[in-house]
Amino acid sequence: MNEIEIILKSIKDFFTSSMLKIALVPLIITMIILYMMFFAAADFGISSLQEIAAASQNGQEVVIDENAPFYFVWATYLIIFLFKYSFTSWLAIFLFYTIGTIIVLQLSIILTIIVIGFLTPMILEILHKRYYSHLKLEGYGTIPLSIWVLFKSAFMMILLFVLLIPVYFVPVINVFALALPLYYFFHKLLNFDVSSTILNKEQYKIIYKKEANNFRLRTLFLYIISMIPFATLFSTVYFIIYLGHSYFIKLDQLLKYGQKDEQITD
Repeated sequence: MNEIEIILKSIKDFFTSSMLKIALVPLIITMIILYMMFFAAADFGISSLQEIAAASQNGQEVVIDENAPFYFVWATYLIIFLFKYSFTSWLAIFLFYTIGTIIVLQLSIILTIIVIGFLTPMILEILHKRYYSHLKLEGYGTIPLSIWVLFKSAFMMILLFVLLIPVYFVPVINVFALALPLYYFFHKLLNFDVSSTILNKEQYKIIYKKEANNFRLRTLFLYIISMIPFATLFSTVYFIIYLGHSYFIKLDQLLKYGQKDEQITD
């Protein structure tokens, strides 16, 4: 089965009633979390910053609370400076909306990838019964290991964001620099969730050693889809289906080749 056939087969599976029902879960949970985070952020100063921006535009004096957090003080001085002049005021509004949109999109991707991890076994079990019941699932994933991979991937993502700060000011390159840390997180979690549910450690080592670049290309393809505004909220189940088919097919090939080798040896 070639890659196009796997993609089309995954789309067909995604639009079955069982998968569409599962797809509602990350959508609902992520929307609730983002909604709560929005109001939490509002309580921590968004409304105050808006008032400061309005006062700065009108030339009024702005008084900053000495007990305010340092990031709030810095943000206040930046806003006062930007809103003093009409050009920088326009630029500030554009940046706020742009950065705000990017942050929301990035958060939605991170949250849905974490949520879908809990649903991965259910999705792959449906695929297993439908197409691959002749294969034995020997997943190497455990709860402690899943938590470790989550925190390790999150730490590396944050570290990459920090290390790449100087590149953020270089046009064009900054787009890729911003995307790289999130892609790292995206790839690591998706790949782990699917492979650890289907394969044992030995099978994973053999398959991933040969197919690492192909799976990176697959997750890159899925990551590009996720960058469509809010597409991840609906499509994470498809991501698991697509990678699931890919790993099931490779496992089937591995076992068949293994049986052939045993027959030749005998």
